[in-house]
Amino acid sequence: MSDLLMIRHGQSVYNLENLFTGWVDVPLSEQGVKEAREAAEKLKNYKIDVAYTSKLKRAIDTLNYILEVNKNKDIPVVENAALNERNYGDLQGLNKAEVAKKYGDEQVHIWRRSYDIAPPSGESLKDTLERAMPYFQKTIVPDLKKGLNVLIVAHGNSLRSIMKELDNISDEDIANLNLDTGKIYLYKFDKDLKIISKSIL
Repeated sequence: MSDLLMIRHGQSVYNLENLFTGWVDVPLSEQGVKEAREAAEKLKNYKIDVAYTSKLKRAIDTLNYILEVNKNKDIPVVENAALNERNYGDLQGLNKAEVAKKYGDEQVHIWRRSYDIAPPSGESLKDTLERAMPYFQKTIVPDLKKGLNVLIVAHGNSLRSIMKELDNISDEDIANLNLDTGKIYLYKFDKDLKIISKSIL
């Protein structure tokens, strides 16, 4: 038996300003700090054996709020860029509404939500999956097989790519999966790593 907890970082200042973020290393907004603290409160008595995060500040800071109050004081932390948000390429730092005016709502929707079409000079969700899932399989799955409770604090698209594989979501249906900032997604596994239950805490 093992638990996998996945959290999309709290709201960032770019989320707040409706800007494409990607690999731009922006901090949490005031609301994001509040969301991180709320997640921390929910998890303060939860047994976490190991925590993984991306290399981006908004995820690391969210994790740090959780670690500050968790009853386990010596949780090992692993940072890896494989868990970074997808790279939005030429769109990074641009206002989403202005990009939609320039390219049209339909094109922006395709860039944001399709599985295998990347924005200019950026990554598609498929590209993100192709770096996040090998890391997940090689590094995180062995922890789960040992019966450890694993926390991942990362990003909307890196987590969506992992959930796509865990839940066998089709290339078409993944467009409908949206993860809220600061929410905790819990997967419980049996000893054979079959999913017993899924919930949002």
